[in-house]
Amino acid sequence: MKRYRKPIQYVILALVLLIGGYAIGRSFFETSTVLKPGQAAPAFTLADLQGEVHDLDSYKGKPLVLNFWGTFCPPCRNEMPALQYEYEKWKDQGLELVGINLSEDRIAVQRFAEGVGAYFPILLDRGKKTEKKYGLKEYPTTFFITADGEIQDIVIGGPMSEEDIDSRIRRLFGQ
Repeated sequence: MKRYRKPIQYVILALVLLIGGYAIGRSFFETSTVLKPGQAAPAFTLADLQGEVHDLDSYKGKPLVLNFWGTFCPPCRNEMPALQYEYEKWKDQGLELVGINLSEDRIAVQRFAEGVGAYFPILLDRGKKTEKKYGLKEYPTTFFITADGEIQDIVIGGPMSEEDIDSRIRRLFGQ
C-alpha cells in the first residue's frame, strides 16, 4: 500500500488543479449579460409582496423606472425616499416605478419598505433570475425604460438624488 501512496497523491493533486483551473477559467471567460441603453428591456414575471404577479408586458405603453435593491445596501436605503418622492410627482402622468428586491425574505423586505416609506410596487426576485437577465453587478442599479420597452438609461450604484431621478424621468417623457 505504501508504494501507491505517492502516485495517488499526484493523481489527487492533478484533479484538484484541473478542477480549480476550470472554475477559475469559467469565472474569467464567462460572459454575462451586459445591457446598454437602446436595447430592449428583458422580460420578467415576478410576484409582489401581496403575491400578485407582475410582468414587463403589463407596463408597456408607460415609462418605467426599474430599481434593483437589497435591504443590506446603504445606498439603496438612502435613495428610496427620493424614488418615492419622484414617483408621487410623476405617477399621474403615467410613470410606473417598480422595485425589485434581490432574493430576500418577504417579511424583511416588507418591513424595510415600510421603514423607508417606499409604497411603490416591490417585486421579489426569487433565485435571482431577473437579476441575471439584467446583468447586475452592483446595488442599487436602476433602469429607465421608455414606454415602448427600450432601456434609455442605466444608473449603477447610488444613491441618486431627487434632481438626478427627476432629470432622467423628464427624458423618459421627452422633456
